[in-house]
Amino acid sequence: MRVGATRVTLDTVVAAFQIGLSAEAIAERYPTLALGDVYAVIAFYLRHGAEVQAYLAYRQQNASRVRAANQSKHPPVGVKERLLSRQ
Repeated sequence: MRVGATRVTLDTVVAAFQIGLSAEAIAERYPTLALGDVYAVIAFYLRHGAEVQAYLAYRQQNASRVRAANQSKHPPVGVKERLLSRQ
């Protein structure tokens, strides 16, 4: 889920808030974010923390499944050597 019309995800803003960054610091770190949008995400997270955590856990599980599927279809064996041989 993206924040506003940016490519910054909800995960990113929530993680930054969880490590103690203020809304202003988050907006400064991600200049495409409007400060009001950062405050809106934080307010939503504080009000609906359980749902947000469930959503983030689902995204993490889904990402792990996709990563495993990709690695089984395209094993990373020899990738480093192929990339180095291009130099």
